[in-house]
Amino acid sequence: MKGSTAVVGIGESQYYKGGRSPHSALQLAVTAIRAAVDDAGLSLRDVDGFVSFHEERRFAYLASLLGCANLRFSAQVSSGGGNISAAALLLADAAVHSGQADVVVAYRSLCQSGATRYGRPVLAAAAAGEDAFLTPFGSAAPVVKNALLTKKFMHDHGVSNDAVCEVAMASYAHAQHNPRAVMHGRPLSRDDYYASRLIADPFRLFDCCQESDGAAAVVVTRADRARDLRRVPVYLRAGAVGMQQYGGLWAFNDASFPAGRYRDVGRLLWEGAGVRPDDVPVAQFYENFTGTTLMAISDMGLCEPEELNDYVAEGNLRWPDGRIPMNTSGGNLAEAYIQGFQLLNEGVRQIRGDATCQVPGAELSLVVAGPGTPPGSAVLFSAHGDQRVARSAGV
Repeated sequence: MKGSTAVVGIGESQYYKGGRSPHSALQLAVTAIRAAVDDAGLSLRDVDGFVSFHEERRFAYLASLLGCANLRFSAQVSSGGGNISAAALLLADAAVHSGQADVVVAYRSLCQSGATRYGRPVLAAAAAGEDAFLTPFGSAAPVVKNALLTKKFMHDHGVSNDAVCEVAMASYAHAQHNPRAVMHGRPLSRDDYYASRLIADPFRLFDCCQESDGAAAVVVTRADRARDLRRVPVYLRAGAVGMQQYGGLWAFNDASFPAGRYRDVGRLLWEGAGVRPDDVPVAQFYENFTGTTLMAISDMGLCEPEELNDYVAEGNLRWPDGRIPMNTSGGNLAEAYIQGFQLLNEGVRQIRGDATCQVPGAELSLVVAGPGTPPGSAVLFSAHGDQRVARSAGV
């Protein structure tokens, strides 16, 4: 960490609407990984480690298909949904930093069908465990759980529906500049947003992430090796994974739930990075649903919960003139939902200077995976391996 490792390549498959891909999840993964390794100017025989999460467990098969010379490291981050996409990258960093592997690919691949679509309630003969306290009362799907959490947060801190709308507006606006985005060519107006159907109060259709097929991958190696490769290195300055007591979606079971359940992740990240939230000119925030994105913005220290209405108003999240352009490729809402992993690729692009909504001179780039299902994770990319930050005088 602190610039000892770097992302040297990124890649992705084509992104499809959920269930529309003509390729399997494995084929999509191979496409994204080959693209990322080629982007780095490396050979597949150089890759000796893989990291992913959820059901991605076929690392030996994948290494054989790709022609990797020697698989020395493989690991799977096993909980937290899209909130651990940054944690997968940090695990790759740990493997390289500790010498367990030289070139590690972190990736995520999704291919949904009618039987395996994300976000659907899990049907069973009888609700058991925590679901016994949720399902009988209508809280069986993630959208309902997130809606309950968001509604209480909005009530407690005076957050308006317009603030929730601004997150969706920013993602859709940025997707119009990104040919990779599934929603490219489908702009969203404020009138369209408010005319869309209510899914679970306060969430309307455009507050909910897409269902997508596709894959994204990043290549991590040592900083000293990164300097000799094809692409400009993007250094991992700091990262954090964490969960406070009763964190994430389970929090609303606690009637005394306050804001700030994600703040430990922010505190650890900024302490490790040695910079402040207002030093960051561009950010990617996981938005499976827009309301929990607002919570993450405040929990990460960008503003207080009571300041959210003003912080996100008047296009402040939008490129090119916003205070902090956010989800500049379209995010989960409008680019694709690869469980948030594609946000890492966009965070890297902002440092390399080749994003479709490029923030000029960005030397820091934040990617936040959460809140929601705990634990959450975050990573801060830097243009420098020696901790220099142009925007932060005196740091």
